[in-house]
Amino acid sequence: MSVFLIFIIVVAVIVIWVILKYNGLVALRNQTENGWRQIDVQLKRRHDLIPNLINSVKGAMEFEQETLQKVIAARNAAVSAKGVADAAVKEGELSGVLSRLFALAENYPALKSNENVKQLQEELASTENKIGFARQFYNDIATKFNISQQVFPGNIIANLFRFAPRELFEIKEPGEREVPKVDLSLRP
Repeated sequence: MSVFLIFIIVVAVIVIWVILKYNGLVALRNQTENGWRQIDVQLKRRHDLIPNLINSVKGAMEFEQETLQKVIAARNAAVSAKGVADAAVKEGELSGVLSRLFALAENYPALKSNENVKQLQEELASTENKIGFARQFYNDIATKFNISQQVFPGNIIANLFRFAPRELFEIKEPGEREVPKVDLSLRP
C-alpha cells in the first residue's frame, strides 16, 4: 500500500509540475504577443503621422521630391511588413529615410519655422522613443520566453506542446551600429 501511495504522489507531483510549466509558457507567450502588439500600436501611430508630415513639407521642398517619394515608399513597405524580422528591416529603412528628410528640412528656413512641421517632427521623435522602449520590452519578454523553452526540463514541455521561439528585433544595418560623431566645438 505505501508503494502505491508513493507512486500516486510522484505522479501527482509530475502532473502538477507539467501544468505549472505549461501555464508559465502560455503566460510568457501571451506577454510576448502583447509586447508585439504594443510595438504595432506605435508603428501604426508613426505610419499615420508620416503622410501629415509629407503634406506639410511637400510644397516647401519642391526640389526634394525624390526624398519625399522614398519616404512614402518606405512607409508603404513598412505598413505591409509581415513578422518581426521583416518589420525590423522595413522599419529600419523607414527610419533611415525619415532622418534624411529631417536633415533636408533643416535646409529650408520656411520649414524650420513652420509650427506644423515642428509639431509633427516632435511627435515622430516621441513616437520613435516609444517604439524603442516597446522593442526593448518585447525583446526582454521574448528572450525570457525563449530561454524558458530551451532550458531543461522545460524544453520537454515546450517541445511536447509545440511552443516556438520568438524572433527578436536586432540591428541589421551595419551603419546603425556605428557610434555617432558629435562635434561640440564652436569653431566654424
